[in-house]
Amino acid sequence: MKREATKLRLKKMLNDDKEEINEATRAAALSDFTRLAKEYFDTENVTLSIKKGKSATDVNVSFKASRVKNFATLK
Repeated sequence: MKREATKLRLKKMLNDDKEEINEATRAAALSDFTRLAKEYFDTENVTLSIKKGKSATDVNVSFKASRVKNFATLK
């Protein structure tokens, strides 16, 4: 029983190591990108997609913006 549990735990560790991004990191990144997008736009449906390539990882953040929050410069 203990041997099987150890085997399953090691398998999970190896699989987790191969992941492009784990769920905790994905949730934190999505939260940060959502907060940043809301500083510049009125946004909805912020999504994050990550795809591992041969030499790099493609990261796409997308959302719909109903308004751009333009800044006024002070003189």
